[in-house]
Amino acid sequence: MSKTQTRNQQTGKTMTKLLLTTTLMLGLAAPAFAGGTHASEQGNEMPIGRPSNDHPVDRTIEISMMETDDGEMLFEPRRLDFEPDETVKLVITNKGELDHEFVMDTYEENAEHKAMMAKFDMEHDEPNSARLAPGQTAEIVWTFSNEGRFEFACLIAGHYEAGMHGALDVGKQGS
Repeated sequence: MSKTQTRNQQTGKTMTKLLLTTTLMLGLAAPAFAGGTHASEQGNEMPIGRPSNDHPVDRTIEISMMETDDGEMLFEPRRLDFEPDETVKLVITNKGELDHEFVMDTYEENAEHKAMMAKFDMEHDEPNSARLAPGQTAEIVWTFSNEGRFEFACLIAGHYEAGMHGALDVGKQGS
């Protein structure tokens, strides 16, 4: 075998290894990309409901995010209750001195996101959340289409542990 043939075989093996490694890495990363907004492509439906900017609003709820002098971080109100299929405008204001976020989801999804945020400095860009600097206000218009007990929380590292979470009940869960 000539030197050229040997070199071509080595190059081919190197390219094959590179291709396999790239494929493997993309395959491992796919679940992270697939998570996206957790909303399906058929109407952005999530277990907690769906964004509803085009629907008439049944009521408006004002939510404040803040810290206390003793280090507690909290939402006001501390609990949210909705009727199934109710469309609500949530007006969320950060009245604190730190960045905060409002994320509503299942307890399991929030726990998963909280663990990821502890490892990586990331922000949510999902229809069920808003991250706000001090003094900022955001609105989320949402239809709570599924009964159940859910959670709203701030998933910025340390904020959940400082008390920044609450129950969100749709239907008779909280009765």
